[in-house]
Order: sequence, then C-alpha cells, then structure tokens
Amino acid sequence: MLLAIDSSLGTSVAVVDYERGIIAERSIHDTRRHAEVVGTLMREVLAESGVETAALSGVVAGMGPGPFTGLRIGIAAARAFAFGARKPVAPVVSHDAVALEWYASGGEGELLVVTDARRRENYWSRYSGTDAARLPIRVDGPGLSKPHEIVAGAATRHEVDRVSAGHLGLVAEYTWAAGRPFAADEPQYLRSPDVTPSAGKRVTS
Repeated sequence: MLLAIDSSLGTSVAVVDYERGIIAERSIHDTRRHAEVVGTLMREVLAESGVETAALSGVVAGMGPGPFTGLRIGIAAARAFAFGARKPVAPVVSHDAVALEWYASGGEGELLVVTDARRRENYWSRYSGTDAARLPIRVDGPGLSKPHEIVAGAATRHEVDRVSAGHLGLVAEYTWAAGRPFAADEPQYLRSPDVTPSAGKRVTS
C-alpha cells in the first residue's frame, strides 16, 4: 500500500495497492498552487481510501521532469510525510506514469511523452512499449528541447497537462514486485532554477 505524490505539472495524490490498483486519487491541475493544495489532497485520499498511515508500506515521489518551483513542493511533501511516518520513499520518473497510463488504456507501439517545461520548451521521454512486469520501457530521456527540435518519428506523440499519481504509484508497485531498482533520488529539473544565489555585493561608505 503506497501513498503517491506528483507535482511535476498540477498536483496529484493517490493511494494505491498492487492487487487493488488505484484505491483513491485526487488531482488539481493548477500549476501555481501546489503548496496550498498538496496537504489537503493527502488528507482527502487517505480518508477516502480508509487506509491508516501505519498500513502504508512507503511513499512514492514523482521526480519529474518538471519546473523547479512546482516539482520540489511535491517531493518535499513526500519526503516530509515519509519522515514523520517512518516510511521509505520510492522515487519514480513522472513521465513513466504517463506512459503506463497510456499503455494500460490500450496504446501500442512507440510512444513520445511531451510535457510543458515553460520558457517555450518541452520535456520529453521516449518509450518502446512495456515489458513482462507491465512497466514502460524508456529508451531515451527525460530530455529538454525546443518544440521544433522534438521529432516523434515512428512514435505516437502524446502531449499531456497532467500526471496521475495513481499510475505513478503503480509504476512503483510494479517496480518493487519485479525486484528492480527505483529511479535515482534526484529531481529531474533539467535546467537551473530561475533564482540563483548572489555572488555577493561589497558595500562601501
């Protein structure tokens, strides 16, 4: 049983189980209110699912790719909840959740997941299908490019404005069941934050 949180686009929170699938999921697609809504969504899905914190096996954090400000809020929320509940954190690439949802809904063949990176750029990841564990096979990415630089080729171009925390959690469930390592525990910003530390200013009288 896992609590999954993603804020790479909007904010999505879910409770999932390997056997039962997505038990409860709530999402808000506003890309500027992550901090205001993530706590409420966490309380709501836990209440709706009827799952006590003690019954959770861990917390899944969507690692992006995503813009710095929004993405870090979901990751921080996942880590803080996991710390307080004394549960491990399972990092998952957010695009893998998009790919899993697409393939699970009947999509076949090569897939190119594309999401908004702002600044007239896109994040992208390329997949070749799914494996025996039902996991999407990512063959390239995540990457960051100008829209005209992203060539779908033989793949289906799938542009989305949301990431399902439910499918994020299922990626973690399938990864664990297959005995595979989780993604690196590093946010996929793919660019430097907008705000950088000052190099220092000398003040004289």
